Amino acid sequence: MAESNVSNHIKGIVPNLPETPGIYQYLNAEGTIIYVGKAKNLKRRVSSYFNREHPNGKTRILVSKIADIKYIVVKTEEDALLLENNLIKKYKPRYNVLLKDDKSYPSICVSNEYYPRVFKTRNIIHDGSNYYGPYSHVPSMNALLELINKLYPLRRCRHSLTPENIRGGKFDICLEYHIKNCKGPCIGKQSHEDYMKDIQEVKSILKGDTQIVCDLLKDEMKALAMEMRFEEAQAIKEKYDLIENYRAKSEVVNRFIHNVDVFSIEMDDNTGYINYLHITNGCINQAFTFEYKKRLNETKEELLQLGIVEMRERYKSNSREIIVPFELDMELNNVTFTIPQRGEKKHLLGLSILNVKQYKADRMKQADKLNPEQKKTRILKEIQEQLHMTKMPVHIECFDNSNISGSDAVAACVVFKMGKPSKKDYRKFNIKTVEGPDDYASMKEVVRRRYTRAIEEGTPLPDLIITDGGKGQMEVVRQVIEDELHLNIPIAGLAKDNKHRTSELLYGFPPLTIGVKQSTPLFHLLENIQNEVHRFAITFHRDKRSKSQISSVLDNIKGVGEKRKAELLKTFKSVARIKQASLEEIAAIVGETVAKNIKEKLQE
Repeated sequence: MAESNVSNHIKGIVPNLPETPGIYQYLNAEGTIIYVGKAKNLKRRVSSYFNREHPNGKTRILVSKIADIKYIVVKTEEDALLLENNLIKKYKPRYNVLLKDDKSYPSICVSNEYYPRVFKTRNIIHDGSNYYGPYSHVPSMNALLELINKLYPLRRCRHSLTPENIRGGKFDICLEYHIKNCKGPCIGKQSHEDYMKDIQEVKSILKGDTQIVCDLLKDEMKALAMEMRFEEAQAIKEKYDLIENYRAKSEVVNRFIHNVDVFSIEMDDNTGYINYLHITNGCINQAFTFEYKKRLNETKEELLQLGIVEMRERYKSNSREIIVPFELDMELNNVTFTIPQRGEKKHLLGLSILNVKQYKADRMKQADKLNPEQKKTRILKEIQEQLHMTKMPVHIECFDNSNISGSDAVAACVVFKMGKPSKKDYRKFNIKTVEGPDDYASMKEVVRRRYTRAIEEGTPLPDLIITDGGKGQMEVVRQVIEDELHLNIPIAGLAKDNKHRTSELLYGFPPLTIGVKQSTPLFHLLENIQNEVHRFAITFHRDKRSKSQISSVLDNIKGVGEKRKAELLKTFKSVARIKQASLEEIAAIVGETVAKNIKEKLQE
């Protein structure tokens, strides 16, 4: 076996495991369950942990801690799925995924009382009451409760309305009765049978079975009309219209799509996000997104299987069809898995994906606010993944040239560390070896100077070099870095569109365009790097050009030396202001004779 520290006890168990579906439990030396898994074939699955090396470090740690194995044989794969889910929730093993607690989301409770109450709650009490939810979108839940309150005048008090207490006359009628929000069951004004009929209809609405309620109301309305009881029929019609209006607003697909579950999943490094929708008569009557914290680098398929079992058990779903985004190696009794390619089922899957993506984005925004450093690390990891780099680009350097028709040619290098500008490491370069406007030769010179010096002085080299330019600039950088200096540093290029906006990231040789969506944090980081190097290069070029202009004008004037030039610039700030000054103002600094020389020269 691959793991050298596997005990003889384990080596004796594994070969004798049955080749049947079941659940296996790994225990540590203290006898604590540290992992629960399911298998179609127990022997083959458990053997895979011990007969090969595991690239994932956490899996290697798990295997090293296994001191004993227990297993439970089941008849079907579905039994294995259900048992695995229940055992994980019961024992919360150290190396199993963790379902994030959802206590923050409210549910609607239909209480287990002689006259049940309907109310929202965040506390689930196992006393026989029925709970619907949890609802991750609270306004939807409130709208549903408001509809129920309009349709059915149920009691809102907390009195113990037992038959004995009602017969004993223990209660007085309250205001809710007088304003027609309650029919007064507390004093016998509403029979238990009539009240429970309303409760059954409420439960149907909460399950999403509004069609059943509408059909019942329609039949009742017709019967009352036949008996000439038009006022009562009108009251039923108003209820019917309210439910039809609710259905029209909530129906998202054809109402013949009935009793269908929809699941989708998104992942990041540590978490799987799963969205669940339950469709009844074309309406979404359950919508919930939840999280699994990964422990052993679990795949999308593994997490989605766990999520499907958990949600179907929690919501007591008996749907015969489950819509999923990709093929799953799982079987449930009398259930069909569908990967829709078009039509209304494809629309439902798209809706689920939209919800899970939004939930993931919201969670990341919350995490970023709490931990800004985590956000920077995530963006840098995204660059690493996009460019297939072996390490995260903690240290990035970006180069840009600046010249006007070859005059005063300069270049700049900006440095970003952990996604933030490191201004003390910025460097300016005067182009020394290039005559005329040759951007490629200028880029070669500064890159050669920058990294030759870094090698000589032993200063840290960047994890990524970015050029502010396209394929040509990338190639000349590559020639210096790889061909001349024999360094292995990834090189990327940032191109701008015709409106001078960051448009694309180039990488590889030959360079390929890497898709980066605008308005994403990654795009903003790249845009920031490009804008910063451009700003730094342009500022340096302007400063140099300004100094060049000053020296060429003032240095050629008779009587103006370094001291007088410094005094003039200190007083007037620029050559333009010296030119605008009067002879008297200049003479006050340098004397009348030299002032006349300056005025004559500047007028030329």
